[in-house]
Amino acid sequence: METTNLIKVLIADDESIVRKGLRSTVPWDKYGMEVVSDAPNGRKAWEAFLAHRPQVVITDIVMPEMNGIELSRRIKETAPDTKIILLSCHRDFEYAQQGIRLGASGYLLKTAFEDEELEGMLAKFQSELAAASEPPSAKDGAIDQGERLSTLLYAWLSGHHDKFIDELEKRTGAEWSFGGEAVYLYLIKTSGCECSWQELLSEAADDAQQPVAGAVIPYGDERCYCIVPESGLNAMESLLVENKSRFAKLQWARRGPLASAEERLEAWMALHKEAEMEKVYNVSAADWPEPIWRAVKLLHDNPAAEWSVSDVAKQVGLSRSHFSILFKKAVGDSFVAFQYKRKLKLAYGLLRDTHLTMQEIAERTGLGDSKYFSKWFKRCTGETPSHYRAQQKDGASLTDGRRT
Repeated sequence: METTNLIKVLIADDESIVRKGLRSTVPWDKYGMEVVSDAPNGRKAWEAFLAHRPQVVITDIVMPEMNGIELSRRIKETAPDTKIILLSCHRDFEYAQQGIRLGASGYLLKTAFEDEELEGMLAKFQSELAAASEPPSAKDGAIDQGERLSTLLYAWLSGHHDKFIDELEKRTGAEWSFGGEAVYLYLIKTSGCECSWQELLSEAADDAQQPVAGAVIPYGDERCYCIVPESGLNAMESLLVENKSRFAKLQWARRGPLASAEERLEAWMALHKEAEMEKVYNVSAADWPEPIWRAVKLLHDNPAAEWSVSDVAKQVGLSRSHFSILFKKAVGDSFVAFQYKRKLKLAYGLLRDTHLTMQEIAERTGLGDSKYFSKWFKRCTGETPSHYRAQQKDGASLTDGRRT
C-alpha cells in the first residue's frame, strides 16, 4: 500500500546499476519522496506511470522500446504538472533541449553530475509541489520569482537554453540596475556548515546596522548567487568574514566590479566553472597557488588535449622546473602522474557508464587510437578495457538478478 502523503517518484533507466544507485543513495525521505517503481525501458516506465501517477519522473534519454523523449512527451500530455529529470551518458544537448522544450525540468549527465545537483532539483520540486497544494499567500509572488530564476539559471549554466540571458538583460536595466552602480557577483557555499545560506542572509536582513542590499538567486540547498551593488560591498564582506569565524566550512567567491549584463554573464559562468572544478578535485581555489589552479583548470577544461609540462608551465607563466616543483608540492602528485590519474578516472567512467566504442573513448581521453588506449589501460590497471567493461555489465546483471 503506497503512502499517499509522500511525493511519488518513478525511475526509468536500462542500466540496473543506475536504478539501484538512485534508489539507495538519494535521501528521498529528506524531500518527502518515495520511489514507487523503477523500469528498465520506456514502455515499462509508461505502464508504471499510468499505474502509479508519480509526481516526479527521472528518466534516461536513450532506452530500448521507448526513449526518454517520447516517454516525457506522453507524460506531459497526460499530466502536465509532472516534474521530469532527463539523464544521459552523452553530452547530447540536442536531445536534452528537445526534452526541455517538452517541459522537462532539468537534465543531468550521468557521468558527471554531483549529488547536490540532483538534490537541489528535488528540493525545488518539493517546494513547488507543496506550494501548488496550498492556498495562495502574499509570499507566493516572491517565491515563484526565486524558483523561476533558479530554474532559468540552472538551465543556462547546464547548456540547455539561454532564457536566463534575456532575463538578466531585462533586470539589469530595471531592478538590478542599482542606480547605475557597478555590482559584484558572489557565489556563497554552505556545504558542511551548521548554517544555511538562507539563515545567513536572513540574519543580515535583520541587521539594521549593516544592511546587505542586492539580489539573491538560489542554486540548490547549499549554494546561492548574490548580486551586490558597490555600496553594499563592505557590508557583504563583513557579513561573510564574521560568519567564517563561526562556520569554518563557509566558502565564497567573488567577481567584480561588473557594469554591463555581458560582464555579469561572464562572471557567472566563471564562478560556476570554478565551483564545478572544486567539486571534482575536492579543493578550493584558495588551497592551491594561482598558477597551479590555472594549470589544473586548463587540464580539466581540455580532457582530450595532450599537454606537456613545458606547455602548461608556459601557459601559466612559470619556468618548467619551478612549475614542476610547485605542482608536486600543491597537488601531491607530479604533473605526469596527475595526468595519468585524471585520464584513467575519465576512462573508467566512460567504460562503465557509456556505450562509446574504444576509439571514441581513446579520442575523449586524448590517448590516440583504440589500440594504444587498450595497451595503456592494461599497463595501468592489469586488465584490458573490454574486460573491465564486461565485468561491470556482469555485476549489473547479478544485481538485477538478486532484485528479481
